[in-house]
Amino acid sequence: MDSKVLNTSKAKDAALENMLLVSSSPHIRSNESIQRIMLDVIIALTPAAIGSVYFFGLNALKLILISIASSVFFEAVTQKAFKKPVTINDLSAVITGILIAFNLPASAPWWLPIMGTAFAIIIVKQFFGGLGSNFMNPALAARAMLLTSWPTHMSTFTGTRPDVVASATPLAIMKHGTAAGSELPKLMDMFIGNIPGAIGETSSLLLLIGAAYLIIRQVIDWKIPVFYIGTTFIMLLLLGVETELLPYHILGGGLILGAFYMATDYASSPVTPMGRVIFGIGAGILTALIRVKGGFPEGVSYSILLMNIATPLIEKFTTPKVFGEVK
Repeated sequence: MDSKVLNTSKAKDAALENMLLVSSSPHIRSNESIQRIMLDVIIALTPAAIGSVYFFGLNALKLILISIASSVFFEAVTQKAFKKPVTINDLSAVITGILIAFNLPASAPWWLPIMGTAFAIIIVKQFFGGLGSNFMNPALAARAMLLTSWPTHMSTFTGTRPDVVASATPLAIMKHGTAAGSELPKLMDMFIGNIPGAIGETSSLLLLIGAAYLIIRQVIDWKIPVFYIGTTFIMLLLLGVETELLPYHILGGGLILGAFYMATDYASSPVTPMGRVIFGIGAGILTALIRVKGGFPEGVSYSILLMNIATPLIEKFTTPKVFGEVK
């Protein structure tokens, strides 16, 4: 009888642990397990993954598979080395692998995603305590590292099939002062994804389909993406970007991918409603400033990373007072 009660108690404790979305306090309780939430994100990313193979060919698929496999491998090896439980079944490493691959050009060599996942999983994630303890998005941190270490590989983009040759992205064309519309692709091609760019960021249509799924499933909150994209739009206007170029800024680069899939990372974004609004606004301001005034044509990665660092401060000033609290 005692052993039965003990086993029941352990089962309840395990169920309660799975209901916690691991993040800094205040904690969020959910009936969904971590694995179920991660599976939802994978499902949401699947249309864009299929689209990347259609637009860029089998090399895109190879990069995605290598990135996933190496991400899971480094997660398991690091946890074994640290004498921690191996948690690759929670699928978080799979998502990190997919997102790192999505930030690579289709022309990237096979070893580039391995270097990226090693940095993301070992340095950014496991060295800081594992899932829920990372202070910035691992995939974006890996992209920033790869761009700094191998800028040529990370900035050599190809067009889509069958004309798979080196080509400038729409953001690069606008950054170098090209007249509006003279060399830019059609907006419909940008919306569908038939443009040069990183393999997972080009199709706004497929990314938005996945984002709608995540919002309906209540996996992500709409506040960060909506305020992020809206603020970017307004800031670009204030910075003097021509109105006919604004759709290219919204659909081009990694804005849609970053806003819905990386800025909303549980561990590195605020949990308070007002904090999420501030996070989105801050990321939008930084993205527009980097794109227009900075040296890079794209600013999504660095903007989100900078706001990740600011998240503890944002939460400090937006966490509601505990009822009945006294000094």
